[in-house]
Amino acid sequence: MNAESINILNMVAYVIYFMLPAYLANVTALTFGGGTPLDFGGYYKDGYRLLGNGVTWKGTIIGSLFGTSIGIIQGIIIGNIVQGFLLGFTLSIGALMGDAAGSFIKRRLKIESGKPAPILDQLDFVVGALLLSSLIQPLPAILIMLILIITIILHLSANILAYGLGIKEVWY
Repeated sequence: MNAESINILNMVAYVIYFMLPAYLANVTALTFGGGTPLDFGGYYKDGYRLLGNGVTWKGTIIGSLFGTSIGIIQGIIIGNIVQGFLLGFTLSIGALMGDAAGSFIKRRLKIESGKPAPILDQLDFVVGALLLSSLIQPLPAILIMLILIITIILHLSANILAYGLGIKEVWY
C-alpha cells in the first residue's frame, strides 16, 4: 500500500467514526421506534400527514440517547468527555431532525411512508446531523463529500443485506 491509499483509508475510517453517533441514532430510532408519532397524527394544510407513523417519540428519544451515549464513549476514548457528549448529542439529534424533515418533504411530495425517495432517504439524516454538529465542529468540504458518498454506500448496502435476510420487505 502506498501513502495515498493509507491516507484515503484513514479518512474513510475517520468519517465513519465521526458519524457513528448519527448512524446509530438513525438505525436505533427505526429499530426501537413505534408508538405515538412525533406529529401526533396531525395533518398539514395540504391534507397529508405532517410526518407519518414512522417518526415516533419513542424512536426519537431512544435514538437520541443511544447516539449521545456513543458520543460520550468516543469522548472517553479521546480524553474529552464534554466534546464527545456535545458531538454525540448534536449528531444524533441532528440526524433525527433531518430524518423528520425528510419525512415532511416526502409527505409534501405525496410520497407515502415506506415508499422510496432516492437520495433523500439516504441523506436527510446526514444533512441534519452535519448542520447541527457544525455548531460544535465544522468539517472541511472534502470530509463532508466523503461522508455523503460513504453514507449512500453504507445505507444501500445495509438495506440490501436486511432485505436479503428477510428483515426488510423492500431492498431500499
